[in-house]
Amino acid sequence: MLAAVILLAYSLTPFVDLPGRDISIELPGFFLSVEINIRTAVAFLVACLTASGVDWLLRDHPAIAEGSTVQHWFLPSLTAWVLGLSLFQLPFGMVWLAVFATGGILLMLVIIAEYIVVDPQDIRYALASAGLIAVSFALFLTLAIVLHSAGTRLFLILPALMLAGGLVSLRTLRLRTQSSLDFLATLVTVLVLGQFAAALHYWPLSSITYGLAVLGPTYAMTTLVSGLDEGKSLRQAMLEPALVLLVVLIAALWTR
Repeated sequence: MLAAVILLAYSLTPFVDLPGRDISIELPGFFLSVEINIRTAVAFLVACLTASGVDWLLRDHPAIAEGSTVQHWFLPSLTAWVLGLSLFQLPFGMVWLAVFATGGILLMLVIIAEYIVVDPQDIRYALASAGLIAVSFALFLTLAIVLHSAGTRLFLILPALMLAGGLVSLRTLRLRTQSSLDFLATLVTVLVLGQFAAALHYWPLSSITYGLAVLGPTYAMTTLVSGLDEGKSLRQAMLEPALVLLVVLIAALWTR
């Protein structure tokens, strides 16, 4: 039901034409202009709907007790948001329908996986956790590519990527570890991500290259902190992120 309502909202949005509104702020040396339209509103409302729907679903889980479900909202809401942004960038046609169907299936799988990982003793926990981590970084990559291809200005793309990267990093650390340093490690990751995203924004790069270039450091930092928290030596903890970072950077250079 939750996925159906979300998909219904996205399927009807292309047929709704309402006037947008420009919000402009003039600062010394800067002129900031943001357009608020029906698509912006729908993407925001759908993300909020997804978060509340996931909370409603998880309250029926026998292992949830009276605990907070906030950490389980992140990935479903991010999935719904990225799906909306992707659909809004495509013309209606076969590709739009393929993304629509694939996104709907992915959204349902993410919600099911979040339901499973509520209980760490569930025999499906490891598989669901690995799936959520993989999907989260894939969503982050998709978001970076979509925002860059849309020509989003730096003052908008930077907070969007930093917020999404922070949520992905924090959720990954929460799934792999339960350290008290998760928030501090996420903050460091977000700051590093912000530096890369800002520095590469005005480079003549393709959108895929840009997405890979910001994905690599985000994944490497998150995996390094996770490995150290699991008790690995610095050399062991650096092995996986270094290899992945190398592969991602090679792919970024190849698609440049």
